[in-house]
Amino acid sequence: MTDKSDQDQHNLLISRRRTLQGAATILAAATLPKTAVAQQSEQAIATRVPDLTGRLARYMVESRQQELSESVILAAKHRILDTFGAIVSGAKLKPGEVAIEYVRGQGGVPESSVVTTDIMTSAVNAALANAMSAHADETDDFHPFTKAHPGCSVVPAALAMGEREGSTGEEFLRSVVLGYDLCCRFLVALRPALVRSNHRSAEGYSSTFGATAAAASLARFDETEMRYAISYAVQQVSGVWSWVRDVEHIEKAFDFSGMGARNGVAAATMIQAGFTGVLDALEGERNVLDALSTDAAPEEMVADLGSRFYVEETAIKTFPVGYPMQSPLAAFFTLREEHGLTFDNVEHILLRLPEDGARIVDSRSMPDVNIQHVMAVALVDGFIDFENSHSFERMSDPQVLAARDRVELIADPDLVVLDAPRSGFVEVTTTDGRQVSLFVSHAPGTPENPLTTEDVAAKARVLMAPILGEDRTEELISQVDQIENLEDIRELRKLLSA
Repeated sequence: MTDKSDQDQHNLLISRRRTLQGAATILAAATLPKTAVAQQSEQAIATRVPDLTGRLARYMVESRQQELSESVILAAKHRILDTFGAIVSGAKLKPGEVAIEYVRGQGGVPESSVVTTDIMTSAVNAALANAMSAHADETDDFHPFTKAHPGCSVVPAALAMGEREGSTGEEFLRSVVLGYDLCCRFLVALRPALVRSNHRSAEGYSSTFGATAAAASLARFDETEMRYAISYAVQQVSGVWSWVRDVEHIEKAFDFSGMGARNGVAAATMIQAGFTGVLDALEGERNVLDALSTDAAPEEMVADLGSRFYVEETAIKTFPVGYPMQSPLAAFFTLREEHGLTFDNVEHILLRLPEDGARIVDSRSMPDVNIQHVMAVALVDGFIDFENSHSFERMSDPQVLAARDRVELIADPDLVVLDAPRSGFVEVTTTDGRQVSLFVSHAPGTPENPLTTEDVAAKARVLMAPILGEDRTEELISQVDQIENLEDIRELRKLLSA
């Protein structure tokens, strides 16, 4: 029983708290100009769509039983295998190595595995490490319109959460499909060009949303819990363009993938632990679309749900280099084969890239995202593979430097078009005065120019066999090809772990 003095003190605290809260509200309102308040109110009303969060949450629940076409299933398998290749190869690069050592020091409940290691840790930690490995270099997939990188965050989040939950292969595949959808849809709704024009890095936004969707699917949430998951994704999306100054690809790997995968799995596991949240984060007052975009398109979050699957729309990279280089490399190698181009007979190489892509790969400090360097290596070696595109030593090779002096890059605003956002034009002048040129609108691996199952497997072999060995690599490729038949996704541990 509480005595009177205790009760009086309790009432005083409650009264004081309410007074302070009321004063804070009045002060906050007073500091905003009336015009700004009115503008915010009008904007919120304009972008609000009735029950947008609920419509999306219900679909996220239903997607666990939705019938998927053979083309969607095949597209998901291709991207799962492609991402596994990126994780395995990236685990031996500096961003992957530092993430692995960080997670090793964190310990954690042994729920999920860290690829290529003997580490068992929490699902949150495993998602972080595996995702940073997945974007440790430039081998992961890419969505040409939004510029999102779905695979490097969605697949590691699904793998970590799937191991924690003992999910089936079919559940894992479905979660990946859903993750790709929300990853890309969120940026389409925000309008990615508007996000980037405000110095924000859209990749961090999309990766958190995609990873949260995948993890929430494997947590088998109901509609209310899915609403909470959306709200926790909303609160964690972040990122600014400063990653372009990262010289070791470590922060970029965190920004593009590690952060999002960690955020998504953390959101799902916190909700499992009883965390609750806002039920209308997409359309309620002060919602995320109003906050992050000056001209949002809210209906894009749910447009064609169940009939349009973004997992079919990403591009799988043919070359292990930054995505803006895929089309110009394809053009150069076509010209090289047709006209016998070599270091000895090429005088000048003119490259025209869309303006935004050119900025990303112009004279960068990392070899695999420096187009002048990569094109010089292509001229000298006659091919681009993982080893020669990632070698810092080749950046000081005298012959490569001589070839690089022949490469000219033009950032062409006329090539910035929605239908072919990562095109490339190459014009080569030979020592005898000939000029040959080729424009590639869609590089191999794009939806318009897709890779076959064997093409994807061949890429995976090159990335994984040196680390996992040929036998384990072939078995992993076979398991992914029939992943819907796996009774427990943890069966992949023996193939992916040390």
